[in-house]
Amino acid sequence: MSGLRFSDRALLAVTGPDAESLLQGVITPDLPSLPAGEARPGALLTPQGKILFDFLISRTGPHGFHLETARENAAGLLKRLTLYKLRAKVEIAEVEDIAIAVVWGEAPENGIHDTRFSETPVYRVYEENPPETQKADPGEYAALRIRDGVAESGSDFALSDAFPHDVLMDLNGGVSFRKGCFVGQEVVSRMQHRGTARRRIAILDGDAPLVTGHALEATGRSVGTLGTCEGTQALALVRADRVREAVAAGEVLTVDGVPVRVRFPAWSGLTLEASADARPA
Repeated sequence: MSGLRFSDRALLAVTGPDAESLLQGVITPDLPSLPAGEARPGALLTPQGKILFDFLISRTGPHGFHLETARENAAGLLKRLTLYKLRAKVEIAEVEDIAIAVVWGEAPENGIHDTRFSETPVYRVYEENPPETQKADPGEYAALRIRDGVAESGSDFALSDAFPHDVLMDLNGGVSFRKGCFVGQEVVSRMQHRGTARRRIAILDGDAPLVTGHALEATGRSVGTLGTCEGTQALALVRADRVREAVAAGEVLTVDGVPVRVRFPAWSGLTLEASADARPA
């Protein structure tokens, strides 16, 4: 099995009798349905429905959770969650002296299944001494994320700029539309029911190596921006409506003049057909 240890990721522990009820009323995913051994994407939104912090959440026991997030955002996420704590019986702290690793290819002991990935089994490991693995190049993990359309803030979208729908959280379990209120819920629920999501994460296949930050163009008009790139493949946050219009018109999509093909992750159910989008119940 292959794996990587992250130096740029941090872990928050949220524990106590009220941990689940506090988080359930604040963040986007549904927690009562989250089983042990599984890590789901999630977000804490602004009141306007945009992603303020993104993370992976998993259980540590009947009254505890781990939130894995970018290290540069950990202090801000901790502070914001503390503001919502009020008198709840909850402790929120950053976990120190523990390694954060990702492993794929086979399940490690104590591995937590990262449900964002569908083509290759991927696991998170939170231990002082993670299992020995064949050390992978960071580009291999980037390629896995591209293949499955797994977007992360900083690399693929800017915090406070993207809605959960933009990065496919409405389709990968990152947002529950069945539970009660959470911060920003009114806005994202309205987007869901009206089908007004315009931007989506897409996968690009180019005829030459692609570069992060460059524009995806249709007849000279920008229809998206490239995020994570690995060789000739990339993730891009695109205006799905404009990409569909261009494809329907037979236009060639390009990045710096290089022809590219655009597709959505197979698991998403999204297509390039005009006006096509997914609206799960």
